[in-house]
Amino acid sequence: MSISSLKLDIAQNHFFTGEKSDLFSRKEAGKARTFHQKIDNYQPTPLYSLDGLADLFQVGKILVKDESQRFGLNAFKMLGSTYAIAQLLCEKYHINIDNFSFEKLKHSLTEKITFTTTTDGNHGRGVAWAAKQLGQHSVIYMPKGSAQERVEHILALGAECIVTDMNYDDTVRMTMETAKKHGWQVIQDTAWPGYSQIPTWIMQGYTTLADEAVEQMNQMGISRPSHVFLQAGVGAMAGGVLGYLADVYGANQLHSVVTEPELANCLYRSGIKGEIVNVDGDMPTIMAGLACGEPNPLGWTVLRNCARQFLSCQDAVAALGMRVLGNPYQKDPRIISGESGAVGLGVLAAVHYHPQRDALRKKLALTKDAVVLLINTEGDTDVKHYREVVWQGKHPTSA
Repeated sequence: MSISSLKLDIAQNHFFTGEKSDLFSRKEAGKARTFHQKIDNYQPTPLYSLDGLADLFQVGKILVKDESQRFGLNAFKMLGSTYAIAQLLCEKYHINIDNFSFEKLKHSLTEKITFTTTTDGNHGRGVAWAAKQLGQHSVIYMPKGSAQERVEHILALGAECIVTDMNYDDTVRMTMETAKKHGWQVIQDTAWPGYSQIPTWIMQGYTTLADEAVEQMNQMGISRPSHVFLQAGVGAMAGGVLGYLADVYGANQLHSVVTEPELANCLYRSGIKGEIVNVDGDMPTIMAGLACGEPNPLGWTVLRNCARQFLSCQDAVAALGMRVLGNPYQKDPRIISGESGAVGLGVLAAVHYHPQRDALRKKLALTKDAVVLLINTEGDTDVKHYREVVWQGKHPTSA
């Protein structure tokens, strides 16, 4: 590949404190993982070591946690929605979470519950799946521009799926108003005043993947990663995972980078200012799972305290990551990664082929000994677009 100047804006977090969060600790992650282990077909998703690519990019290790293999739903989001719904029902019916079973509760529920949420696709699939396991109804709202394939995945789980003519954040507000009117239960992965318990449970559910990754790194003889790149929409996954990793390793021992599309970079802007900054408008990024303009306050608090840098990049960076993962170097495993899942690897590739590579490596503290942990949060959840990018070269690295 030739030299290419893909846009990478990197902001140092001057508000870093390293303060840990009790909400996203090893203890809470253990509870969530114990719950997930009881779900049929649970198994840890793979942690791949891309040794060939690490040699090419002149770092020690590149590790990719592949969430495209999570419960057959092609994304990590089910970890959060199932855990939140289970915790909600345990609280409502006075059940110990250790004794919770979707199958048992399905046969004992006497009331009808409608679960609802706003989603780019993956979170909605998790909510729809849980509702189906309980024999309950779900209504899933999606923002305008949502891929038809993602709609069909949700419909296939028996949910009602409605695509609005609004962006993600406005659709969330509409979902809340509709739920209040009809008495539905909202399962949303962002928080606001008066609504924080469910998003906390969702974020705690996400820590399962991080707990698995730490265990897998230990089995590989890796004491800790030096770097972690975490892509962010509202910041729920990034906040939950970084909160856990900070508890395990200490935030001061991690060079953590929060990565966003430049068309929806609310956390990047918040990181510069030191307080929440919202982004308005359509946010037409290919990274649909990250097309959110309003940070989750729970996640933002963790990221403000524990993230080293905030990074904003153009869509071509994610497209590059998709192509590199799908066409492995030397004997590295092939990884099918969707637009939102590939951006972390895309950043590493964009840095390597950038005319200012040395300066960017120095800014990101990428040395020959760096151990970089990446999360592939989704597979090809929109197969048509995946092939347009990987086969046909959509969103090229050069004009």
